[in-house]
Amino acid sequence: MKGKKSLSRVGLLAFLLSAGVTSLPGILLTAALPCLAIGQEDVSSAAQGRLNKSQFKDVKASVQGGIATLTGTVSLYEYKQDAAKRVSKAKGVTGVRNAIEVAGPTVSDSDLKEKLLEKLTYDRVGYGNVFNAISLDVQNGVVTLGGHARTDVDKDSALALVSTHPGVKDVIDEIEVDPTSIMDDQTRLAVAQAIYRYPALQQYAIDPAKPIRISVQNGHVELYGVVNSKSDSDLAFIRANGVPGVFSVRNYLQVAGQPEEKPSGAAKK
Repeated sequence: MKGKKSLSRVGLLAFLLSAGVTSLPGILLTAALPCLAIGQEDVSSAAQGRLNKSQFKDVKASVQGGIATLTGTVSLYEYKQDAAKRVSKAKGVTGVRNAIEVAGPTVSDSDLKEKLLEKLTYDRVGYGNVFNAISLDVQNGVVTLGGHARTDVDKDSALALVSTHPGVKDVIDEIEVDPTSIMDDQTRLAVAQAIYRYPALQQYAIDPAKPIRISVQNGHVELYGVVNSKSDSDLAFIRANGVPGVFSVRNYLQVAGQPEEKPSGAAKK
């Protein structure tokens, strides 16, 4: 019974305050406010308790109205993400405002981009990475990932790779996952066979980091990567466009050592 009375008093107080009533009998005010204060402290304590790892030693969690605010510093962007996930599971927390700053080493944008690109090109080798065409840009330590991934697993792998790299301050996810389709899977394989079984283009199957990458969305094909000549680019386009069931081909292939060109493409008639 005591528990029910305390709960009703807290509810009454919340209702009166929301209605603009600020003057209450002293006995009700003193009986209800301690319940609210203790509850708030308990939630904050629970949130902070979720950060009992060494990587969060400089992070503080405070809770107001169910919203946890995280402040402080961590050494990796991965830890910033992990802190928010941990605190979101604390009892009484309904949302998280993540204001943690990523400290760690300072790496120039050019060096960071070069290292991350190298890692991304070999990511998911052996798992059909030829069907991933993920782009990367770095501005003031903030990494933006875009382009296409064949599956959610491929997308998550790229995000995890970037998030755990020293020097990354934030990550913007703009990766599109290609539609799940048996027909598109068949088209991917058919286009890959058409390109890689052609003698002049077999050289792009030697290094797993430098393939002609193939993205398919509802029968529409996009080609990405770097080739050695304009003739190789044109040839890959012609081979892809000749595959039955392909509606259109957009050619984003770039020729090594030449300025980036606008994509060429055409729909089948």
